[in-house]
Amino acid sequence: MGGRDAKSNQVNRELIVRSNSDSVDFALLKDGKLIELHKDENEHNFNVGDVLMAKIRKPVTGLNAAFVDVGYEKDAFLHYHDLGPQLLSLLKFIKQARSGRMRDYSLKNFPFEKDIDKNGSIKDVIKPNQAMLVQIVKEPISTKGPRISSEISIAGRYLILVPFSDRVSVSQKIGSNEEKSRLKRLVQSIRPKGFGVIIRTVAEGKKVAELDKDLENLMSKWTSMCKKLHRASTPSKVLVELNRASSILRDVFNDTFTGIHVDDETLYNQIKDYLHEIAPDKESIVKLYNSSVPIFEKFGIERQIKTSFGRTASMSKGAYLVIEHTEALHVIDVNSGNRSTKAKNQEDTALEVNLLAASEIARQLRLRDMGGIIVIDFIDMGRPEHRKRLYNRLRDEMKDDRAKHKILPPSKFGLVQITRQRVRPEVNIKTTEVDPSGNGQEVEAPIVLIEKLSHELEQIVKRNGKIKHIVLNAHPFIAAYLTKGFPSIRSKWFLEHKKWVKIQPRDAFKYLEYQFQDKEGKAIEA
Repeated sequence: MGGRDAKSNQVNRELIVRSNSDSVDFALLKDGKLIELHKDENEHNFNVGDVLMAKIRKPVTGLNAAFVDVGYEKDAFLHYHDLGPQLLSLLKFIKQARSGRMRDYSLKNFPFEKDIDKNGSIKDVIKPNQAMLVQIVKEPISTKGPRISSEISIAGRYLILVPFSDRVSVSQKIGSNEEKSRLKRLVQSIRPKGFGVIIRTVAEGKKVAELDKDLENLMSKWTSMCKKLHRASTPSKVLVELNRASSILRDVFNDTFTGIHVDDETLYNQIKDYLHEIAPDKESIVKLYNSSVPIFEKFGIERQIKTSFGRTASMSKGAYLVIEHTEALHVIDVNSGNRSTKAKNQEDTALEVNLLAASEIARQLRLRDMGGIIVIDFIDMGRPEHRKRLYNRLRDEMKDDRAKHKILPPSKFGLVQITRQRVRPEVNIKTTEVDPSGNGQEVEAPIVLIEKLSHELEQIVKRNGKIKHIVLNAHPFIAAYLTKGFPSIRSKWFLEHKKWVKIQPRDAFKYLEYQFQDKEGKAIEA
């Protein structure tokens, strides 16, 4: 895979940004393959990272938490453990800042209070109607209000600033201990008194001047936020996380990006300005897309969305995943789609399909932003070294996943459990369409069926290399879909497999029904 070297041309990473009247879609492509999809809808205006001046409604002793009015229809939930050890210092600071008498927000002359008791009770430290500075850590999801914390942190490109702390910590994803120590030493020397700093993964290899500039930006954000506290009503926003374009860029952008394509001029300028700030040498990769073909069509994203978000997800060689959701967990079933029963080959087939599935599952988790407990039923493998290879593949493929996750090794029965944290609502895209037969039911989109047909044809040609005549019986709509246009899908099949498929429209067939036959009319099994 491509490394972090700017000269590396191995991996093509592109961000495609589509703007609609009420939302903005961001698609992250790796070598043309969709790996992340984000939608920014202006429906609730609560983004992870926003800081608000909120009002405590009431502490609930039984839950050791408080419900807090942040201006959302449902109160936010603040647990005792999310108050942060330096809560008393924060409350004292808020009181002074709101009085309007405070002039210096730097904390260098601010005397800290003692830490709150780790096992204390919420009613001893906060009171109803109290004003409180809180930060959104989880956006409102389904019926729940936002999850908040009063341990404020302000994220920059390389560093995260944590007021009322003196700790410097380094991302665990930086492998080299030498580099960790270097970064720690540098940041200790430039860290302002009264502030802790978390060093992000992308700081690896960066010079002190770049880190210092980032720190200065964060300090000016902190100061401008504090200036608002004096007149801030409760509830109100005092620090807005970057617009979604910039916050997504901040989190996913690195030197390996080869292109950012945007179909809206305002967004294009916003992204260009942001890149000018953080990586001026990369400003030229931002391109304004101007064409009558919709941007997601042009980059093949629309097709990938249709084929990636259904209940089944196809992989190569006829293998596929079945993805089921229940209230408490997600279950993914791996199917080889291969009806070969050669015993000596079974273990190898299982390993091959499982390794393929591991890559696709890692992509699906990021793409759908699936959270909670995920149970994967891989194909059983008898050999421990194969199970180890599968586990390592899954870990490698999920290395780029920014969501916190933990993978347990496969059980003897091929089950793997993953826990994955989610901070935004899951991406759920409807891939079904109204059945054109007019029965009022919903069916998979034609493109999904075409993917299945293509896989099946590939298998048939592999198994029956000498077969001359292949007839495909299909519903008239599907038959027309396969033969229309230039080049048609049937022509593409011919170029790929050197077999001409005769397509027979069958009125009696249901929309999703099809059958491959030889010239005698016998069914051909894939």
